[in-house]
Amino acid sequence: MTHQSVEPRTVADDAGAGSRVPAGRSWLDRYFHITRRGSTVAREVRGGVTTFMAMAYILLLNPLILSGKDAAGNTLGQQALITATAFAAAFSTLLMGFVGKVPLALAAGLSVSGVLSSQVAPQMTWPQAMGMCVMYGVVIMLLVVTGLREMIMNAIPLALKHAITMGIGLFIALIGFYKAGFVHQGKATPVTLGASGELAGWPVLLFAATLLAIFMLQARGVPGAILIGIVGGTVLAVVLNTLGVIAPGQWASGAPELHGGAVSMPDFSLFGQVEFGGWGDVGAMTVGMIVFTLVLAGFFDAMATIIGVGTEAGLADAKGRMPGLSKALFVDGAGGAVGGVAGASGQTVFVESATGVGEGARTGLSSVVTGLFFAACLFFTPLTAIVPGEVAAAALVVIGAMMMMNARHVDWADRATAIPVFLTVVIMPFTYSITAGVAAGVLSYVAIKVAQGKAREIGAFMWGLTAVFLVFYALHPIESWMGVH
Repeated sequence: MTHQSVEPRTVADDAGAGSRVPAGRSWLDRYFHITRRGSTVAREVRGGVTTFMAMAYILLLNPLILSGKDAAGNTLGQQALITATAFAAAFSTLLMGFVGKVPLALAAGLSVSGVLSSQVAPQMTWPQAMGMCVMYGVVIMLLVVTGLREMIMNAIPLALKHAITMGIGLFIALIGFYKAGFVHQGKATPVTLGASGELAGWPVLLFAATLLAIFMLQARGVPGAILIGIVGGTVLAVVLNTLGVIAPGQWASGAPELHGGAVSMPDFSLFGQVEFGGWGDVGAMTVGMIVFTLVLAGFFDAMATIIGVGTEAGLADAKGRMPGLSKALFVDGAGGAVGGVAGASGQTVFVESATGVGEGARTGLSSVVTGLFFAACLFFTPLTAIVPGEVAAAALVVIGAMMMMNARHVDWADRATAIPVFLTVVIMPFTYSITAGVAAGVLSYVAIKVAQGKAREIGAFMWGLTAVFLVFYALHPIESWMGVH
């Protein structure tokens, strides 16, 4: 990937000081400010295609994460999940292109999907879980409109922001290892290697090979390494399956075979399957905590990603200010609601957008191109469904490793920082709960600050979070005391 550093250009820069934009420029140029930002239509198209190739893996991973059962024992169909994932990514990314006018692409946030699958669906139905997505999207949009989103971002210590990202990374990696059969629940130990202390079967070895291949490609700086690794692993899986090396029953998600034609009509059966209320035994406190968890899961990466990619594109100044920032943040929040309505979980800005910027993308036209490619994928779900779950799971581990790289920003020599970060990171995967990890980090951070006599440094918002998380950890005793249980 060739990184190009292009300074933001004004209209005057394009045509000379004090000159006006020539009337002959196309409406496309004028609408997306292509020339003003030092780009060309060809660069934008190339950048849009590159971004799509870098994040197309989400069409495989999101259905894998959302493949579990809800409280009623129901599951979501794979074809319908692929359609929902492609539609939500296409709609959200096109919205970002036309409204935000910046080179940012959106798709299902793996952290949000992880929360839905592990914490929300086991307590309610899938339509109700998607209703939670819509609610969290609305909350984020309100935070943007009122200006509270930036205030909250500033109130939370930077180290805890990195810790939340790292913890979610470990959480996602654990899901990947478990889905692949690399990690199992043991009999004598909580977890074990494989089902019986050793790796058994070709599918799990294929997972390991795909994982190593992706890491090797990334180490070489190959663009689209994740997608290339998944395609290569799938081709090998098809060959082994065709030769009969792997019995059909060994594949956890079904044999890698094409059923019917390569092209089919989209399956929109999940669209609009959203319910609000009727949560049964799930109380208002739990519902509020779920929405809060989803907001946390989709909240922290988005602003940093938007500013980071915007800076790479030469659109942000030294203070992180970027033209259309409020619109981009609003579209990112709207992605939560869009994903819930589509049945694909909340959409958020992907850091892979930086790959398109590296190819020259500077405007929303790049996002439009990426969105159109996702829209085209609606008609190729049979091809996507060929990918074995074991191969797709390798990408989850890779994403987890990438999120763990935030560890370089943490001052591990400072106990006041290191302890809350450590607790946040390890408790998420150990408890299979993002909320529990964030709560541990916040409570320990506040406790240590108080012990150091630095209570004034905590801030009103962090004190409020402390109260919320104290109730979270003590919820069962409180309910018992109140006679709820």
